[in-house]
Amino acid sequence: MEYQNPQPKPGVHRGTEPVPASVPGPGRTVISETAVAKVAGIAARAVPGVYSLGSGPSRALGAIRDAVGSTDHATGVRAEVGETQVAVDISLVASYGTPLHSLANQVRAAVYRAVEELVGLQVIEVNVEVTDVYVPPPVKPAPGQTEREALL
Repeated sequence: MEYQNPQPKPGVHRGTEPVPASVPGPGRTVISETAVAKVAGIAARAVPGVYSLGSGPSRALGAIRDAVGSTDHATGVRAEVGETQVAVDISLVASYGTPLHSLANQVRAAVYRAVEELVGLQVIEVNVEVTDVYVPPPVKPAPGQTEREALL
């Protein structure tokens, strides 16, 4: 009985085997501005101190989307995509008590990292605009509890 090697010869691929990702092939890849904006938006939201992304009207529209169970991760993010480079603009609302310059730098670093790692494009700039600061409403005391006790 003759032994047959189940492995294909080098350079020959069976129809069921995936082609390794490291092998470049013919064709081109286009990454949309929407895809880049979503990656950047998810990265920005993950930074502690970011209350939400977007300006007043876009946040209101986002609240309606949330109410019906839909989410737009690109709200408050605009991306300009070129052949090999991308620029990102982010508008956000910060949580009260967060140092704003530090927050902007952390958001910028997170977006640079996420876009370059996940999208594979060089980020040339990330502009961050802090449009508002979220101040949580005062804590309402429970019935039979004084206001001072509620704050402690």
